[in-house]
Amino acid sequence: MAPFSKRQEKLVSSADCPAPDSLITRKTCRGPYWPLALATGGILHAGFLGAVLSLGWRPRLFVQGSVSDDWTMVLPCEKSLLFQAVVHRWECTYAMMSVALDDALSLRARGELVCARQQVSIAADLLDRLASSLVSFCETLSARGRAARWLPTVAPLNAKFFRGNTGQSAASWNGILHHLLFGSRPRFFHKLRILSETIQDLEREFQDAASDISSGLSVQPGDCWTTLDALHYDFSTCLRETEVLLKSFLKTVPLDQLPAISADLDVPSELQRFGLKPGLSSASA
Repeated sequence: MAPFSKRQEKLVSSADCPAPDSLITRKTCRGPYWPLALATGGILHAGFLGAVLSLGWRPRLFVQGSVSDDWTMVLPCEKSLLFQAVVHRWECTYAMMSVALDDALSLRARGELVCARQQVSIAADLLDRLASSLVSFCETLSARGRAARWLPTVAPLNAKFFRGNTGQSAASWNGILHHLLFGSRPRFFHKLRILSETIQDLEREFQDAASDISSGLSVQPGDCWTTLDALHYDFSTCLRETEVLLKSFLKTVPLDQLPAISADLDVPSELQRFGLKPGLSSASA
C-alpha cells in the first residue's frame, strides 16, 4: 500500500483529532474531517484514514445532533425570522384560546353559566383555527421532507406529558414504533403522522365537549369541563412538539428554499424583511 501524502498526514494529525480521552466536540475537532473523529471518538489510526482517503472516500459533512441540540442552537438570521414569525402566530392564537377557556372556567365557578358557555364557544373556535394551522404545517413538512436530503433527529412523544387517553395512547404507540423503525427518515415521518392525527383527535374531542356545554344538554356537565381542561393541556404539549419540529427542520433547510417554505406556511411578510422573494415554483397552479 502506497504511503499517504504529507498533506493527508496533516489532515489527520493529533492537532485536528484529539486523543480519545479528551472531550470530543465540534469546537475541539477543528479539522475538515471532524465528523469522522466525532463518530469514532478520535481513535482511527492516521495510516488507516490516509489509505481510505487515497481511495477517494470522503466522509459526509452533515452530522445529526440530538433534539435538545437542535432546540438550543441559534439559527441564522433568515431562518430565525421565519421561525419567530410562525411560532408567534401559533402562540397568539393559543394564548387567546387559553384566556377564553380560563375565563369560562372562572365564570362557571361564579355561577355565571350563560357567559361561561359563550366563552367556551370562543375557545373552541380558536382551537379549531390553531389545529388547522398545525395540521397544515405537518402536511407541508411531510411533503417537503420527502424531497429533502437530510432530516432532523426526532424523539418520540412522551406519554407523561399527556393527561387524556388520546394523547397517552398516541405517545405510547409512537414510542413503540420509534424503537422498531431504523433510521431518522421513517421515524421523522411517523412522528409527523402521529402528531397530526393526535392534534385532529384532540380538536374533535374538544369541539364535542364544548358543544355539549354550550347547548346546555350535557347530562354530566362537570365531566365535560374537566375534559376541556385536560384536552387543553394535551393540546399544549402537541403545540410545543410542533415548534420543536419546525426549528429542527429549519436547521437542515438550505437558505435558497426559505422563500418557498415561507409561502407554504403563509408567512409572506417575513420574505420582505430578509429580502427574499418566493420563486415561481412556489406559486399555485
